[in-house]
Amino acid sequence: MSALDAEQTTMVEVRATGHVRRELGEHRFEFTFEGETLGEFLDAFFEEHGCADLLLAETEAEETTGGWADHPGELPGRWERNPEGERTRAFARVLVNGRFNELLDGFATELSDSDRVALVYPFLFCC
Repeated sequence: MSALDAEQTTMVEVRATGHVRRELGEHRFEFTFEGETLGEFLDAFFEEHGCADLLLAETEAEETTGGWADHPGELPGRWERNPEGERTRAFARVLVNGRFNELLDGFATELSDSDRVALVYPFLFCC
């Protein structure tokens, strides 16, 4: 097998909060996977540890929630959304080095050794 045929492996530091932390039984550990994107990490991580149902939305209803306050109109800042099939549940987030993945390249975000991937549920955002 040539070097070109060998699969790239990446080691990241996983940090988990809330329900994800409870499910995993620990909040901080290293995880090595074949590949170099967030999507490849998530596939490998969920295969080994489960938890996909805590973080990923399969329907629009799972990714949104009704609010208790009236929508104020145009919100400041940048509001992005991952493509269908790459969305998180309401109140769940996946961050890479402290940044929401949807503000990067979504699940196509490239990861490097020692990057931090945070699996956060619940996540609360206040305007």
